[in-house]
Amino acid sequence: MDTDDLTESTAIREDRLWHDNGWMARVIKNEDDDGWAVAMFKDGEAEPALVGPWTMGRDKKNPKPLDQTAFNTLIKTASEVLQRHAQQAHAALHKQLTVFVNDQQWDIKLDITPDEDAPFATLSAINDEGSLVAQVRVRPDFKLTSATASAWIQNDFPAPETRED
Repeated sequence: MDTDDLTESTAIREDRLWHDNGWMARVIKNEDDDGWAVAMFKDGEAEPALVGPWTMGRDKKNPKPLDQTAFNTLIKTASEVLQRHAQQAHAALHKQLTVFVNDQQWDIKLDITPDEDAPFATLSAINDEGSLVAQVRVRPDFKLTSATASAWIQNDFPAPETRED
């Protein structure tokens, strides 16, 4: 069966292949040793969200068959992995810190826009009243630190110099 054609409404419950609720679990031969592994795919994704070891069956040669409890646990674990990846990606593109300059608290944000042709970032300053005071475009590799944020504020929020590579 071509698993690319599976839809969310297609439920499969075989010993080595389960598909339901937008997920597919496939038990595969572990390439690293004599054991087995299970790969979890979210519908529509070409790469597995999770690959992990799978238990041997009673004969110590074949894999243990998939069952509902194992499938549910695998869905939960794979979903958590995807959620952590999304959080890490978000954190890499959106940075924030708080500095105290001129007896005032400032929240400084750096939001990176990862464009394939022309990536850039936006540096923003929010005062302690919650008002956006300044916003400038910066290079996507701008290093946001307490020192760079404080200097930016003390120099009245100039647009950082950009260099052409």
